[in-house]
Amino acid sequence: MFIQAPALSSQPGIRHAFFTREGGVSEGIYASLNGGVGSSDDPEKVRENRRRMAEALSVVPEALISVYQVHAPDAVIVEGPWCGERPKADAMVTSVPGLALGITTADCGPVLFADAQARVIGAAHAGWRGAVTGVLETTVETMERLGARRKNIVAVLGPTISQKAYEVGPDFIERFSKEAPGHERFLKEARRPGHAMFDLPGFIGARLEAAGIGTFTDLGLCTYSDENRFFSYRRTTHCQEPDYGRLISAIALTP
Repeated sequence: MFIQAPALSSQPGIRHAFFTREGGVSEGIYASLNGGVGSSDDPEKVRENRRRMAEALSVVPEALISVYQVHAPDAVIVEGPWCGERPKADAMVTSVPGLALGITTADCGPVLFADAQARVIGAAHAGWRGAVTGVLETTVETMERLGARRKNIVAVLGPTISQKAYEVGPDFIERFSKEAPGHERFLKEARRPGHAMFDLPGFIGARLEAAGIGTFTDLGLCTYSDENRFFSYRRTTHCQEPDYGRLISAIALTP
């Protein structure tokens, strides 16, 4: 049902999970643990799936918090369940025990953060656009506002599309080279002329290393190539399916 990272499991007072697509009640293309409230899946089944995730994290269902992700660099501080609409952002930070910060992905990078000493946690959705525009750095800065120290922050990247599955075209190459100069090493020549294979996990790791956090770990799990365990937007597109499920990666402070 979920995968854990030793780098986070060893931190006192922290619970986390990189949930797979297994262990839920959804059917068909959403089978089975679809956590995406923005998908076209049966809302009741998504609620039950998220209830199971909350239970695995030892929090109440309404304490599994998500934002309306828009591929932006913004991070919000979470003090309790949302009242009304979810804020538009791609990262969350909290120091409140009993809240689980849940990031939704289906190829983009889910990054969970923790400073166990300061008891501050974070979660970020890092697609290429968010990573380029600074969502990872913003998450670290927002954690510092709550008392975290970046040298004590542990960050883990969960299931993400790998370089071997992420082909990009000329427009992407031009834009990336312009917006992230000096990082062209993450673009490897593809078989098709004018195309490249993009290393999103490597780029995420480089941004976090440059941010000066204490520890970064990449679990090395590819969403595209492991259909049994992970949803993948790109794989769904290649298979011409009408929609796709969403993975949840979440972290919480114990009371």
